[in-house]
Amino acid sequence: MAEAERIIGTPEDPETEHTDGSGSTAADAAVNAGTGKRKILVLVGVAIVAYLLDLVSKLIVVAKLEHQPPIDIIGDWLQFRALRNPGAAFGFGEAFTVIFTIIAAGVIVVVIRLARKLYSLPWAIALGLLLGGALGNLTDRIFRAPGVFEGAVVDFIAPKHFAVFNLADSAIVCGGILIVILSFKGLDPDGTVHKD
Repeated sequence: MAEAERIIGTPEDPETEHTDGSGSTAADAAVNAGTGKRKILVLVGVAIVAYLLDLVSKLIVVAKLEHQPPIDIIGDWLQFRALRNPGAAFGFGEAFTVIFTIIAAGVIVVVIRLARKLYSLPWAIALGLLLGGALGNLTDRIFRAPGVFEGAVVDFIAPKHFAVFNLADSAIVCGGILIVILSFKGLDPDGTVHKD
């Protein structure tokens, strides 16, 4: 009997940690809460960096490069060329600017909702990239001409034989690729791993 009480503990025993019924102790829950908060801070930090890099680069492009000839970065293989894009990433769907604005806003809402269950560092980075990129292009959609929710996104990275894009597009694509990799590896945002 004493051995059973030592293993399971008794309610009067101050050394005993209480579980939530799932086998997790109160201490585990506290550690997980702290870990979750750190992962949210990583998500927010990555999103802020991605957003600010995109915003600053677009401000420089509009101020210095718009209505100017392209700048060769690597011969004619990579240029910086200012372009206003009313469509989606890489110039697709120019007739659906308002729809892309709604999609960007939806992505932001989904990322914020997922953040509540976030305990994985790679997912925090991936979602931060998505959030920062979506916010970057949404800012253009709201504040740039021709009007609110119809604004054209500033693109400027122009590889040869490829569409012109910006840093927000890059962040979205990198975040999306990372999410696909994490999904194939069976890693969920809450940190659980599925071995199917």
